[in-house]
Amino acid sequence: MSRDIQLKERWDSIVKFLSEKFAEGDELDLDAIIYLIGVQELGQFNRTYKKDEKINLMHIAICRLLEPYGYYEFDYFDNERWPHYKVKEQLPPLKAGEQSVLMKEAIVNYFLEKGVIN
Repeated sequence: MSRDIQLKERWDSIVKFLSEKFAEGDELDLDAIIYLIGVQELGQFNRTYKKDEKINLMHIAICRLLEPYGYYEFDYFDNERWPHYKVKEQLPPLKAGEQSVLMKEAIVNYFLEKGVIN
């Protein structure tokens, strides 16, 4: 099976799983999945987030997702237990489609690592 086909199948599996669990079957988009990963990484599930906190959650997720690629490195937890990352290497300039593929691949790898998919 080609790498692209496998990535698409795994991505579709993640979207289906998360959409059924968190959106009553309505299909979640990439941003929504990144947000959910941010909440997962923060570990503060039973609360409401302000707009700026939601943006920060997405930032946490992106840093965590791209950490294995060498772009970010976990630095510390602040007093409120929010994780902070430092930039190790700047992301190369990517077109929108390339960004999307990179993030989907990183999300698939995240869920493989967590044992949610295989």
